Amino acid sequence: MKKVFIYTDGSCKFNPGPGGWGAVLVYGRREKELSGGERETTNNRMELTAAIMALRALKEPCEVHLCSDSKYLIDGLEKGWAASWREKGWKKADRSAAQNPDLWEELLELLKVHKITEYEWVKGHAGHPYNERCDAMAQSEADKYRA
Repeated sequence: MKKVFIYTDGSCKFNPGPGGWGAVLVYGRREKELSGGERETTNNRMELTAAIMALRALKEPCEVHLCSDSKYLIDGLEKGWAASWREKGWKKADRSAAQNPDLWEELLELLKVHKITEYEWVKGHAGHPYNERCDAMAQSEADKYRA
């Protein structure tokens, strides 16, 4: 399987409000940028959407190094929270409703195709070049939906 590095970020101008997401896929020396946004969303939805869209863009099953500044995304996958929520009918340990089950479901399905071999959390706005690039794309996309 090919090894692809995926860097993602999401942004929301208010929470909820206009939001955007950005992703950079790196395979060898090749890089591909993806971005998009929504008029009414949340930051967490944009974080998840960035990962979904990046994984969807892969044309064949790949090993993935996933890097994000979202603990929600990284912990939700790496610690198995999302899989557990799904097993419990999208309920958390305290029996409250898990947020964004539609997006988590899609992510979990994509992980049946692609294997995340490494999860990396980076501090946002701390100078990581790819994280800063994704953040700039996410901010730009969110700006398109501002009134």
